[in-house]
Amino acid sequence: MTERFFFSAWLILSGCVLSGIALWVTAFGQSGPPTIRAEVSLVNIVFNAVDKRGRPVEGLRPEDFEIRENDQPQKIEYFSALGTGTEIPLTIALLIDTSGSVRDKLEFEKATAAEFLKQILSPNKDLALIIQFDSDVNLVQDFTQRQEDLLEALDSLRAGNNTSLYDAVYLASEEKLRHEVGRRVIVVITDGADTSSRVRKEEAIEAAQKADVLIYGIGVRSQGQQYDFGVLKKFAEETGGSFFSPRARFAEIQEAFQAIGEQIKGQYSLAYNPTDKTKDGSYRRIDIRCKVKGVRIRARKGYYAPEADS
Repeated sequence: MTERFFFSAWLILSGCVLSGIALWVTAFGQSGPPTIRAEVSLVNIVFNAVDKRGRPVEGLRPEDFEIRENDQPQKIEYFSALGTGTEIPLTIALLIDTSGSVRDKLEFEKATAAEFLKQILSPNKDLALIIQFDSDVNLVQDFTQRQEDLLEALDSLRAGNNTSLYDAVYLASEEKLRHEVGRRVIVVITDGADTSSRVRKEEAIEAAQKADVLIYGIGVRSQGQQYDFGVLKKFAEETGGSFFSPRARFAEIQEAFQAIGEQIKGQYSLAYNPTDKTKDGSYRRIDIRCKVKGVRIRARKGYYAPEADS
């Protein structure tokens, strides 16, 4: 039987603390597997480079990019293409809206999500968890490499009431993903706006940014139903992910998941040592640009600097 538990209210109200920046990157010219570095000053950015149709662009090199922090140029110290075969692990939190309004399309969402996990997870390396959110946030399956456990968890999902989207993103970022190394991704599928969260959308975005999480959103449209995906788009934009809005049809939802999979497999990673060494906990804007014509960058908008030891 799949183990379940509900996040308690005190977790929702717990604060966000940045203890360091977990970094897993490959240095220029480095041979052998990448290494993990923790508690360092380097800022690591996982991002996508896409063409005008949103398709990943492969074969880019570090000299094709420039990066600024708070409008100040920075030197790229590390760079890596995170394509198929990378040794850097992928950790996915799959967040599924199970509010009452998804009842007629939940089976489509479960089936396409199952296929996505089968295609994206590399055996014995990558991890995934499944969270359902309605009036509450429920961890249906904790991190595992076992696809059969993930598929069983998906099959167990049933529709409830309301939509606690912000709580789900906050908890997945703050309580689960920030403790992991490697690439951290949230994929959220919903059909509407938040109706019942206890945290604000700004707190959810901040938690995702502090955990270095990319959010990919799927907003499912139904005929005759009002929907507002503005916040879901904002989540994606602020973290370097992407947003998709398929109709409530199996093929279109499947296509959205496939596009997300392609982007995850086409990610890049770079790291720099910020020129501003101040440990003040402030938010710092990041701007990555590609010198290759027609290439667009999707990356998180910034990060929170570490705070000085008290």
